[in-house]
Amino acid sequence: MSLSQSAAETTALQALAWLVGNDDLLPTFLGASGASEADLRRAAHDPAFLGGVLDFILMDDAWVIGCCDAQGIAYEQMQQARAALPGGDQISWT
Repeated sequence: MSLSQSAAETTALQALAWLVGNDDLLPTFLGASGASEADLRRAAHDPAFLGGVLDFILMDDAWVIGCCDAQGIAYEQMQQARAALPGGDQISWT
């Protein structure tokens, strides 16, 4: 199943809300992305930035599980949302 871009953005915004509320993980995201907390507010409506948020969370299964459980999202919805946002196309190496 694939998500519309609108549904994907909603999922990514839920993930961003979870990330902002995670005092342990937020500094790691800010350091890895180079974003500031002010940048988060400005970029929250940018589909490419939201894709980056999902890319970050998808790096660790524990983060995916924590985010999805906290937001009531099915685990596979995170990857589906990422695929629907800019830069989320699956790469085929064959």
